This record gives sequence, C-alpha cells and structure tokens, in this order.
Amino acid sequence: MAAVMCLWLEPAWADKLSDAIAKAPQGTEAGQIDPSKPTGFLGIAGAPQVNMILAFVWAVWVGWIFSTVGAFGGVMAGVGHISVFGFGNYAKGFKTTAPELNKLVTDSIRTSNQWLVGLSALISSWNYYRMGRLVLPLAVALGVGSILGSWGSVQLTAGKVSFSSYQGYFGLFVLVLGCYLFYETTPAGQAGKQKTKAAVKAFEETVKKQKSGEKVDIKSLGVKTTSFSLTKVSFTFYGVEFSFNPIIPLLGGIVISAVAAFLGVGGGFILVPFLTSVAGLPMYLAAGTSALAVLVSMITSISSFMGGGTPIDWTLIGLELVGIVVGSVVGPKTSKYIPDIWLKRLFIVLALYVGIDYLLRGFFNIKMFG
Repeated sequence: MAAVMCLWLEPAWADKLSDAIAKAPQGTEAGQIDPSKPTGFLGIAGAPQVNMILAFVWAVWVGWIFSTVGAFGGVMAGVGHISVFGFGNYAKGFKTTAPELNKLVTDSIRTSNQWLVGLSALISSWNYYRMGRLVLPLAVALGVGSILGSWGSVQLTAGKVSFSSYQGYFGLFVLVLGCYLFYETTPAGQAGKQKTKAAVKAFEETVKKQKSGEKVDIKSLGVKTTSFSLTKVSFTFYGVEFSFNPIIPLLGGIVISAVAAFLGVGGGFILVPFLTSVAGLPMYLAAGTSALAVLVSMITSISSFMGGGTPIDWTLIGLELVGIVVGSVVGPKTSKYIPDIWLKRLFIVLALYVGIDYLLRGFFNIKMFG
C-alpha cells in the first residue's frame, strides 16, 4: 500500500519541490541555490550529501533505541537528520530567502523521521507480542485515539512551520519530559508503585534463571487479559495484576499523537511516561505497548504528510530502513538483560541532552553542544 501510494503521488511531490526551488534565489551565499554544485538531499543542488555508511549505522542505533525502550526512535532519527546529516542548518538558511523551501524541507525531515520509526514500531510490536510483553487492549485504545490526533495535527501544521520554530518546540517538549522522568526516579516519584516493582522483580528473576540455564516458560508468564469491559480492562504480567480504564488511553492517544505528529516523531517519548506513570506499567511492558500505538500513529501521520505533497529522499530513506530492521530485531533480544532502572536512566539522559540542545538552537540560536 505504501509503495502504491508513493508511485501515485511522486509527480505531485516533484512539482511542489520544483516550484519551491524555482522561487529560491540563485547564488553562492547562504539561503541561495547554486546550480553548479552537485545535488544532495532531495536532489537539490548544493544540499548536504550524506555518507551512506554513517546513515546506515545511525539507523541501526535508531532502531535499537526505539525497540529497547519503546521511545526516542523519532527523536534520534530527528537528531540524525537535523544535526548529524546537516539538514537542519540547510533548511534554516532559507528562512528569509525562500520560506516555502524552508518549510518543505522541514516537513520532509518530519516525515523521514516517521518512516524510520514506523518500520521499527512494526517490527518491535510483533517481537514484543511474541514475548508476551505487549498489552494489546491498551495499545489499541491508544492507537484509536492517535488516528484523530495525528490527522488533525498534520492538517493544521503541514507547510506552516519554519525550521527554527520546529527545532525549538522539539527541544522544549523533550526537555520537559526529561525533567518529569527524573522526578519519577526519586523516592517521591517511586512511591505507590508497588505493583510495578513486584512485576519488575519477578521478570528480572526469571531472566536470571534463564541465564543460569534453567528452562522457564516465559510465554505463559507474559501478558494475559483476564477481564474486559468499556470501563475496565484487567491483565496479569508475571503473576501481578494490573488494570486500566480504556477511555483514559483513548483520550491520551489523541493528545500524544497530535504532539508527536507536530514534532515529526513517533511519540514514544511521551507514550512511555504515560504508560509507566498513568497506567503504572514496568518499562518491560511499556516498550512493546508503546510500539504498537506508535505504529498506528505513524501510518496516519505519514499518509497525511505525503498526501499533502511532502517530498522524500528515497535513496537515503531506503538505506536507513534497512538499518532500522537490523536495530529493531536486536533491541528486544537485548533489552531483557538491561535492568528496568537503567532503561529509564538512559531515557532521561537522552531527553535532557536533546531537549537543552535543541531548545537553545531553535529559540535562541545558541549551539551549546556544537
């Protein structure tokens, strides 16, 4: 379906990009297009050219981090496209000279991020489901809400956001999230999470038994739905019972996916705290459940962006998708050997780093980290 959509819409994307390039001034200065230079990103003369080995390795990292913690795939994809590959500074250069091209490249970055996260979410969802570490009713409730949130956000913001604003808001959301997660690791934040701690302890003890050579039927200990109604769903994980009201994740999915679509990410970095704090899930369940919800959101958001004429650099994205497959297959297999608290700490460090850096770059033009 994705391939058919791409072939069908490609002429429209080319026309929209060509029109934006034609309106940009020609020359050798910043914010100008120099026809004498070789083509780079999106086939634009003088645009950044990406080292394909670096692109592949970075995509493996994106797939691994998303499939391991259920989040930060879109954020890391964004860091790669914006900073590592240099698309951010390139887009920013056209802010005043060619605003239409500035916004089109910005939308392309947002959509490219989502392609990577969408594939990782697809692979991760299936792997975690087979491992019994995906709460299907909860993921479905979040996914249903995400359809409306993603579609509405794209309709309201596509072609209207400059790169500087996008980068600033990207950093602000991530920074606020990192601060909240840091609070979650304090004694006050941990209070009242006895069920989560019990489930984490049971899971980690089972992994230790496996490592010592003992045979354990992990699938039978995984997520089992015990009751289902419109107002309450109950399930067990390693002998610990959890429950939630489906209406809450439905509403949460609308808000989370709207923010995620605006930022051009999967939304896992908001979904995971929602799942661990509001739903009280351990990180071992949050990753898989987040992945399925993200998948639904990504399908909606990508379709909306590309249906509106957002161009994609398929040479680059195609290679990155191969890297995503590698990282996403390895992630779920390695995550069970990493303690729950260290998964959360890794999440926090990434959030604080990206949040501070991008907030300063976007709103104040200060490059704190180079």
